[in-house]
Amino acid sequence: MARLLYRLGAGAQRHRLLVVLVWLVALAGAGLGAATLSGPTSDSFSIPGQESSIARDKLQKEFDSGGGATAKVVMKAPDGQQLTAPANAAEVKSLVSELGEQPGVTTASDPLNPGAPTVSPDRTTAYSTVTYGSAAGEITSDQRSALLGTVERADDGAFTVAVSGQATMATPSVGGPMEAIGVIVALVILAMTYGSLVAAGMNLITAGVGVGIGALGVSIATGFMELQSTTSILATMLGLAVGIDYALFIINRHRQELRRGTDVETSVATAVGTAGSAVVTAGITVFIALAGLSVVGIPFLTQMGIAAAATIVVAVLVAITLVPAVLGYLGRRVLPRKQRDAPVEADSQRERGFYQGWIGVITRRRVPVLLIALVALGVVAVPAASMQTTLVQTPGEGTTQAKAQQLLADGFGPGVNGPLVALFEGSDAPQTAQRAGGAIAELDDVATVTPPVPNASGDAAMLTVIPESGPASRATEQLVGDLRSELDGVAGAESYVTGTTAVSVDVAQALDSALPVYLVLVVGLALVLLVLVFRSIPVPLVGVLGFLLTLGAALGATVAVFQWGWLSGAVSLDSTGPLISLTPILMIGILFGLAMDYQVFLVSRMHEAHHRGHASREAIVTGFRQAAPVVVAAALIMFSVFAGFVPAGNATIKSIAFALAIGILVDAFVVRMVLVPATLALLGERAWWLPRWLRWLPVLDVEGTALTDGDGTRGETRSDEERTRVDVNP
Repeated sequence: MARLLYRLGAGAQRHRLLVVLVWLVALAGAGLGAATLSGPTSDSFSIPGQESSIARDKLQKEFDSGGGATAKVVMKAPDGQQLTAPANAAEVKSLVSELGEQPGVTTASDPLNPGAPTVSPDRTTAYSTVTYGSAAGEITSDQRSALLGTVERADDGAFTVAVSGQATMATPSVGGPMEAIGVIVALVILAMTYGSLVAAGMNLITAGVGVGIGALGVSIATGFMELQSTTSILATMLGLAVGIDYALFIINRHRQELRRGTDVETSVATAVGTAGSAVVTAGITVFIALAGLSVVGIPFLTQMGIAAAATIVVAVLVAITLVPAVLGYLGRRVLPRKQRDAPVEADSQRERGFYQGWIGVITRRRVPVLLIALVALGVVAVPAASMQTTLVQTPGEGTTQAKAQQLLADGFGPGVNGPLVALFEGSDAPQTAQRAGGAIAELDDVATVTPPVPNASGDAAMLTVIPESGPASRATEQLVGDLRSELDGVAGAESYVTGTTAVSVDVAQALDSALPVYLVLVVGLALVLLVLVFRSIPVPLVGVLGFLLTLGAALGATVAVFQWGWLSGAVSLDSTGPLISLTPILMIGILFGLAMDYQVFLVSRMHEAHHRGHASREAIVTGFRQAAPVVVAAALIMFSVFAGFVPAGNATIKSIAFALAIGILVDAFVVRMVLVPATLALLGERAWWLPRWLRWLPVLDVEGTALTDGDGTRGETRSDEERTRVDVNP
């Protein structure tokens, strides 16, 4: 692989104009395609084939609901008054009439309609259901603004008015001010790392080309399939972070070669052949982790995983083709001015100072360092034991959506914000629904059961069940199970239970059952790859076990902030509650891939030093000195990119971005730069042990030793027997 990438890097550098033009044309084509072919996105999470999804589709068909987006406009009478008073009733009808004339609205229900009233028992609060002809992802900003403007004007009058629902939620977008701050921080870190603003800007621009093509490609895909609104954000977040990091590793190796006195063309090719090999290997591990989400059998997770994995592929291709092409144009300008004509330095003259002291302490005090780090990570992981998840999103405090939900909860009870629907199908469906209503009303946590509503043909009927508890509560989740048990095998009709909480319960169960399969597949494939890379059994095992510690700490910190409310102000968190159900599995997929990135980049330099003949401890120190500075920079960059999506992020992205940001810090600075070298130092030569019966495995040569050992220009190599010898004095 190293020789192949060496030739690829040399070719990209020689034909740099063609390479740059090809990537620019690809970017322009993706932009044109996104502008002309992109379609709407969805904010709903459901799984085809689950009971709640089947029932939802049947409701749309049997009751001709059309599936259009809805909003609830809630109105509350002035203190001491009732909405049914003649003057107030006239105001209600006037507002409903105005709502019905909004652009895109098909109907606006009258809460005072005697046939279907939606007024609270004390007659002080009511709501009108506004239905649009388009799905939630197709509501235009003008339609949304018109609705919100009407509600705001009505709220300025005597009534208290607010609105919530799908139609009020804008599709999350990329490119806000906080995300821009994250990119600026990344640029500053790059400039400090390189000592050159030119190199820093070049790194950021090449990464931007890759993430641009990836994100625009996702936008094009929305024109041909229904994608979640968070898919593009996730792909952008990951693509930008890894794109910057992958280019950083290649540019850093190129700068090292230049300082050794290598000419520009050979240096670029060598950087792609060595660091590029590590980039490709790391990219494969991330790809496996993300594409592996498809095995869980949940369509929206498959879409997210494939979209993000495709963006990673683009980032890798940019790093090994566009980056060397641009480096060819820059020449020695990637170095600070004072280093361009400086005398050649030996490796031993560089990489001293802080990192030398860091790795020295870790290798000398490996046992206490291990114990302290393990205890610290264990403490941080404790909150993860009380983690709760849901798909029910809580609107931000102070928004009209939160205000509307509070008005509804005060007037009708918390359960009105998360009603459940029982659907009956069969020739006796209305009668069966009538009989079942009485039994349902006796269940725990049931506040109200509405009379059965039959469809036009009389072969289906539905009951609306209003829980006593809110939609994200455990009591309501328990009610979903109780309802299904009560209706299981009911005579006279086939029954289903759906609703927001029912969908959340079904998705959670599907995720729980799929998670073990996903872990075995992804971790197993990654272990095989890492065994090939390092030709060792202990090193991959240490890397994977370290990831488990990272995962526990990241989940624990996320639960403490988002569920318990600790330091919630630091992340602009409006309200606390269960984590979004997608958070754990997406964290596992993304963090595992990124953790293996750092494992490959850091330990590959240790393995390279060991391959050249250094003893175990000396190889750890040498490899750490060389790789740690760039790993630190890469981790800080990735942290800043993820953290940029936290303060202003939507509910789904906010917790995921926070968990990834914390996970990156823990994995890079505690696991990879403390636990891994301390464990390898403790194992000594045993860290590089590979059973004889596995030595037939192919050599991937991530370190590019074939480029140096083949002509004898660098170091000496040891035989298998020498490498497996136990270092008795580490």
